[in-house]
Amino acid sequence: MAFSDEVAWVTGSSTGIGRAVAVALAGQGRRVVVHYNASEDEARGVVEEIEASGGEASLVGGDVSDTGEVGRMVREIEERFGRLDVLINNAGSLIERRSLSEMTDDLWDRVMDVNLKSVYLVSRAVLPIMRRQGGGRIVNMTSIAARNGGGPGSVAYATAKGGVSTLTRAMAKELVSENILVNGVAPGVITTPFHDRFTPPDVRENLKNAIPMGREGTPEETAEVVAFLASPAADYLVGEIIEVNGGQLMD
Repeated sequence: MAFSDEVAWVTGSSTGIGRAVAVALAGQGRRVVVHYNASEDEARGVVEEIEASGGEASLVGGDVSDTGEVGRMVREIEERFGRLDVLINNAGSLIERRSLSEMTDDLWDRVMDVNLKSVYLVSRAVLPIMRRQGGGRIVNMTSIAARNGGGPGSVAYATAKGGVSTLTRAMAKELVSENILVNGVAPGVITTPFHDRFTPPDVRENLKNAIPMGREGTPEETAEVVAFLASPAADYLVGEIIEVNGGQLMD
């Protein structure tokens, strides 16, 4: 298959968009590293799904906001495969909705760590591998919240995702000369466990009604955009943030 020599690591790939991205990249022939922090059973299910379709996948677990854990996971991947061609920084969470006046320092730091610091830590850790190979692809998952400030109680999450968008462009400028191409994807309202957990039904209905296409997106629709950015078809795209939101925000 076209990408059978390539290895892709998708952080936060046990459910939702991450799961769909892992399956899509495996469907293109890549060997995929499925990552989890707490959801090991779900992540094993993704590995089994990929293998049942004839693909190759392995599992790695750890906290992507912890420097030591990130280093360990990268070493495991390098020891297992000897290479890493594609990194998808997908891990993230709202953790809980909290207004600015009710925000605590601890919650703020946790949201920043899992959504923004993790992208910095994981990207930095894989650079030596990609440099030795002569290049690679990094796709950072940001959010519509980076542009519109997010929904009620998501001030920390929106701020973190805004940071991811800016970090994506900064990384792209710094790494393009080394053939490491960095882009981002900003999903809108997607049918995932994220909204099942964090968005009340009435708020979710209002969000859906604000989408010109009149429906939520699917994880698979988002995953196809990520897979495109990981492919040679995107060889001349650098530092772009592709919006996948059904027309809710337009440039």
